[in-house]
Amino acid sequence: MTGPATPAAERPVPDGGLLAVHAHPDDETLATGALLASWAVAGRPVAVVTCTRGERGEVIDTPSHRTGLARLEGDGPAFAAHRETELSAALAALGGAPGVVEHVFLDAVDLSDAQRAQVGPASDRRFEDSGMAWVAPGVAGPADDAPATAFARVPLDDAAARLAAVVRTRRPAVVATYEEQGGYGHPDHVRAHDVTVRALELAADPDAPVPGEPWAEAALWRAVTPSAALRAGRRSLGAASAAAELATRAGLTFPDPDEDLPPLAHHDAELDDAGPHGLERVDVAPVLDRVLAAMRAHATQVQHATRAPEAGADDALLGWYALSNAVLAPVLAQEHYLVAPDTSRSRVTAHPAPVGSPR
Repeated sequence: MTGPATPAAERPVPDGGLLAVHAHPDDETLATGALLASWAVAGRPVAVVTCTRGERGEVIDTPSHRTGLARLEGDGPAFAAHRETELSAALAALGGAPGVVEHVFLDAVDLSDAQRAQVGPASDRRFEDSGMAWVAPGVAGPADDAPATAFARVPLDDAAARLAAVVRTRRPAVVATYEEQGGYGHPDHVRAHDVTVRALELAADPDAPVPGEPWAEAALWRAVTPSAALRAGRRSLGAASAAAELATRAGLTFPDPDEDLPPLAHHDAELDDAGPHGLERVDVAPVLDRVLAAMRAHATQVQHATRAPEAGADDALLGWYALSNAVLAPVLAQEHYLVAPDTSRSRVTAHPAPVGSPR
C-alpha cells in the first residue's frame, strides 16, 4: 500500500489556483474530477484547458443508455459542437454552478507575433481529436487514419506556447495532467503531458516569446493510481450485487482484477518512494455527487455512472461507470497525483508525436 493516508481535515487545499490540462472533453472528469471539485468547494481558482473537442470519439447509444445521438458519430463538426455542450455541463457540475470552473480550448489561445513567426502557417489551425483504437483491455493505441490536423501531430511548441501564455496569465500553484504515458497510452494524452511539461518550461523562461511575466511557481501534478487500490476496487466491484444486476440488465462486463493494468497504475513501492511531499491524495467521497453528475453530463462518452449503495467516506468502492467499451470501472475512494516541483521537471524536447487519440 502507499502508506497511511493523511486525514482529509489535515490535507488543506494549497493556496493559489489550479489549472488542469486535458486532451478531450470528459477527461477532466474521469482523470481529475475530484481534484477540480475539491478546489472549487474550497473557493480556490480553478480552470481547465482542453486540447481538442473529441470529434472522433464514439457515441454511446444503446437500449440501456439511450442518447439518441448515434448519428453524430463520424460527423466531426456536429459531434464537436455537442461535446462542447457536454463539457460545459460537466464543468458546472464539478464547480457547483456555471463559471466556477473556468475553461479554454487550447487552440483558442492567441499566439504572439514572435510565436507565429516561429511556428509558421500551422499556428492558426484547429487542434483535432487524433482518433483512438483499443489495442488491449484498458489500453488505447493510435488510429491509422488520423488527419494532419490531429493534436498528436501538432508541433510541440505550437501547443506549448499557447499553454504557457495561459500559465503566465493565471499563475497557478498547481498544474495537473496525465502521467508520462497518458494514463492508458492514448497518443493525445501523451501529447498533452508533453505539452504541459514544455509549457511550464516556457512559462518560467524570461527569454521565451510568450506574453506576460514569467511564472515558475507551479508544481506539476500527474494523475496516477496505486495498482493495489485499483485491483482491490475491481474485486469489490465484481462482488457488488448492485453492479452485477446492472451488468446483466445493460450487457456490461467486469474488468479482470488480475490482468495487466494501464500505465496510470503504479506499484505501491514506487509511490512510497515518492516521499510524503511527492504524492498527493484527494478524497472523492466529499465531492462524489459532483463527480457522478459530471460523468452523466458526458452522456455520449460515459454510461451508468452510479453511486454504490450506502457509499461512505470509509468505503474503498464509491461507485462505478462504463465507457463505450461496456466494461464497468470502479470509482475509487481517492485520486492520487505524483508531484513534481518546478525544480524537478524533466525537459521534454520537441519531437514528432505518434498519431492516434480520444474517445
